[in-house]
Amino acid sequence: MTRIPVAEALASVLPRQTRVEAYDGSAAGPFDAQVVLRVQSPLALSHLVSAPGELGMARAYISGELDADAPDHYTLLRALAKTKLAELTWAERMQVLRSLGREAVHWVEPPPQEVGAKRYLSGLRRHSRGRDALAIAHHYDVSNTFYRWVLGASMAYTCAVYPTPDATLEQAQEAKFDLVCRKLGLRPGMRLLDVGCGWGGMALHAARQYGARVVAVTLSRQQAEWGQQAVADAGLAGQVDIRYGDYRDVREGGFDAISSIGLTEHIGIAQIPAYAAFLAGKLVPQGRLLNHCITRPDDHSAPISKRGFIPRYVFPDGELPGVGRIVRDLQRAGLEVRHEENLREHYALTCQAWCDNLDAHWDEAVAEVGLGTARVWALYLAGSRLGFERGEIQLHQVLAVKSPAGISGMPLRPAW
Repeated sequence: MTRIPVAEALASVLPRQTRVEAYDGSAAGPFDAQVVLRVQSPLALSHLVSAPGELGMARAYISGELDADAPDHYTLLRALAKTKLAELTWAERMQVLRSLGREAVHWVEPPPQEVGAKRYLSGLRRHSRGRDALAIAHHYDVSNTFYRWVLGASMAYTCAVYPTPDATLEQAQEAKFDLVCRKLGLRPGMRLLDVGCGWGGMALHAARQYGARVVAVTLSRQQAEWGQQAVADAGLAGQVDIRYGDYRDVREGGFDAISSIGLTEHIGIAQIPAYAAFLAGKLVPQGRLLNHCITRPDDHSAPISKRGFIPRYVFPDGELPGVGRIVRDLQRAGLEVRHEENLREHYALTCQAWCDNLDAHWDEAVAEVGLGTARVWALYLAGSRLGFERGEIQLHQVLAVKSPAGISGMPLRPAW
């Protein structure tokens, strides 16, 4: 087979509005393209063709073998979402490889930011406590400084709620915490358990604004240390207890309310019944549970692509349930579901704000965590924004209450 220029070979499977410039001097695509891909070496080709689709593209970009010029990572991801690489059969892939020459036909080690079961989590049963701790540490113990640049002053790493389209990220995160508090019906002196508490934003808001007494738990040591310092700085040490540990290690019971904001994605679908039963057992009669988590738009598609970018680079062992599964398992745990809403458009806006923050601190972020990790986060945040906009992923809040003998203590109409 006659060898053809690298750019020409790749241009056939990339969107027409994308320009390709390659190490062999070849180029293809419009000169005024908004997105320009620069293939730096044959290693980029090996990544692209051996794992076609988002995983190969991510490997090539994170390793630095593929570079790109675009207004921002969202524009880059939106353009590359139309690539045909993932649609190639193995025979077609080999044809492309042969046309590119022998230098492209070999397997190459993924970049070190990729976490696979063989590399990192082997030997531990999925969703055992030890493996869950490793998976959480991989994602959250990156750098509190880095997270501060991305998340902003609120240090809230969950979907915000935008009261208006022009609200700031900080205003929207404050609105989210307040919405959760109002849904839970918090009042002074009530006991709140906040599981998967992150850097403590919900716990601090519930204590400051509603007078709640809070036990909050996270599996990330860096999050716990940050949150504990924030509690001390706020003078709330006697009111808020932020712990480093597994939510299943909470011994106390008799909580008036429980907030779970962004935890369910991590625990695994098979563990949701036990999770729901455990939390239900911690509530007093008429106590409320607010479950806030990312979901997939149905209950029959794959919970997450094991060969996809996110499980390999961002959320090891993460799984997205459908909202129906969450409702079912809360009901089976003896809770009465009282309210549900989908906030996916709000999460798209949240991701947009995080992308803007990362872009604004790009040089500092690269200096703090390295170019490869910074690129992982840029792809992840931009891709998540795109997914929420398209409805490929969603964000649901489900409110449930413990209603013995049908006594719920809920108002006739929502008070929030």
